[in-house]
Amino acid sequence: MSQLKGKTAVVIGAASSGNMAQVIAERFSTEGAKVLVSGRNEDELAAFSSQIGGSYAICDITDHDQVKQLAEHAKTHLGTVDIAVNATGWGLAKPILDVEDQELDRMVDLQFKGVHYFLAEFVRTMMANAAPGGSLINISSATTQALINNYATYIGTKTGSEALVRCVANDYGQHGIRANSISPAFTKTPMTEGAFAVPGLAETFVSRTPLGRLNTSDDIAAAAVWLASDQAFISGQNIQVNGGLTLRGNPQATDIQKAIAQASAK
Repeated sequence: MSQLKGKTAVVIGAASSGNMAQVIAERFSTEGAKVLVSGRNEDELAAFSSQIGGSYAICDITDHDQVKQLAEHAKTHLGTVDIAVNATGWGLAKPILDVEDQELDRMVDLQFKGVHYFLAEFVRTMMANAAPGGSLINISSATTQALINNYATYIGTKTGSEALVRCVANDYGQHGIRANSISPAFTKTPMTEGAFAVPGLAETFVSRTPLGRLNTSDDIAAAAVWLASDQAFISGQNIQVNGGLTLRGNPQATDIQKAIAQASAK
């Protein structure tokens, strides 16, 4: 497989073992890209980048200066940046009435301002390529189209990030820059293993998915490879890689409570 042969890629959020960003980065490497991974945990980044034959740099996406430094480092280290992926996020599950100011600030910093920094700095970097252009990919969420209870702050900031992506696609397409979002649904990752262990929970999400299973990180990585490749004549879009869940909508709190109660009673 060599869909990305000769390309360079930066993947942000890859500092946790086995998470979605790492799955994407590994797939990029398998497809022939030279990959630089980034995040906040240096030990994990060093081990993972060595495993895939790539490189790493420390970056907290909520810090604009660090994002600038990452983009500059990537250009110096890789020569050009053809692909940049942001796969950071925080699944705050809390009613809007209970969200504390510090939680709101953290969510806005990570899922709106951080995306703003990411897009701005990597647009700047891609415009400076010898042959201007590239593919920007931000991981969003099916919840922006299929609402779920008690995620207003999460959904609001993810929706805002999708708007930023559309604006970048519109404003910088003339420079050969494509910008898109990918929206997974409930996905089994190291962060969600506890939720998947709750009897009946995963099954109720499966029942809302026409293709009969939940999406995996591998599904998301496959979509990212396509969007990053020269085959994808697409920009400003939110790609729903979730088996059709948005056709039926996410289960609501009462659906989930009922499914868990029934599973627990068996």
